[in-house]
Amino acid sequence: MSSSAEQLAQARTELSARCNTIEEAYEFMLAYAGQGLASDAGSAKGGQVREFLNKASAALGSISTFIGGFTTAGDDSSAPYVAFMSVIDSDARAARAAVDLVRAQTGISSQVIDNLNASIHLRALLTDLFLIDEVLKGHKE
Repeated sequence: MSSSAEQLAQARTELSARCNTIEEAYEFMLAYAGQGLASDAGSAKGGQVREFLNKASAALGSISTFIGGFTTAGDDSSAPYVAFMSVIDSDARAARAAVDLVRAQTGISSQVIDNLNASIHLRALLTDLFLIDEVLKGHKE
């Protein structure tokens, strides 16, 4: 496997791991939103929501550091991938800002999480990740 192919494979693996972390957080937050909790204080689910938010923020925060793995082909066929990875990076930054806003609160209610789940920024990112995951599945080497 060439260095470029290895780098692309590593980037795919990293993207998959980040997608899983973000999706797991989203799924937990869907359940948390349905709990009707006024705050995360004093409940097991409350502690868990902060853990999931922290993991999601970390996964979102460094997406741009491995995007270079998708830009190494150097030919015209990589242009659509490079352009879309830029979209993912932008959407990840916006989604992280929303997640970090929620993390900064002293109490995280189910309603706040419900609003985060409904955020267009988070939904756009999830859709981006589902799309690129399916596209990359069709191009495994």
